[in-house]
Amino acid sequence: MIELYYAPTPNGHKITLFLEETQLPYQLHPVNIGTGEQFKPEFLAISPNNKIPAIVDTQPADAGAPISLFESGAILLYLAEKTGQLLSADVRERTATLQWLFWQVAGFGPMLGQNHHFSHYAPQPVPYAIERYQKETQRLYGVLDKQLQTHTWLAGNSYSIADIATYPWVVSHERQSIDLNEFPAVQTWFERIRERPATQRAYQLASHA
Repeated sequence: MIELYYAPTPNGHKITLFLEETQLPYQLHPVNIGTGEQFKPEFLAISPNNKIPAIVDTQPADAGAPISLFESGAILLYLAEKTGQLLSADVRERTATLQWLFWQVAGFGPMLGQNHHFSHYAPQPVPYAIERYQKETQRLYGVLDKQLQTHTWLAGNSYSIADIATYPWVVSHERQSIDLNEFPAVQTWFERIRERPATQRAYQLASHA
């Protein structure tokens, strides 16, 4: 059983997308980050960086003690290896998948997060920061669009953890001042993922968290 500590953020959605796609049994534990539940000692014991998502695998492959993980990219990689799903065994496709997974967790997510912060949440407008992060957001969408012009999925012909990691950040494209009409390959890819039954189930969970 996977115990998932979750809030309905882009990073939280990554894990529910994976779990719904693979039908791996899990139990959802909502973490109210608005009231500071992520700072409670029992949560910090699992996620010392006080961020969601985090998981505890109560039935790891070695049949030993439960394994806890934090960081969404590490969780996706762990779950993919545990299930043998959404990460190809082929060396070239696996390498491409990991490359785009790391691109998302190191660049696409953090830069879009800064865009969100300075455009919508900063106490006072900071024009330089707003311009900087909106320009970087545009650049990263361009990188994504170029890849998807020649690939059905980010890593090739198979839906993978790279797509799962990236999709939730595109969901909020309007708040990033992004018009998907300017990135038609991204738009086609985005709609294809949005229509997946597992995606719809994962996002329905947000209304209960």
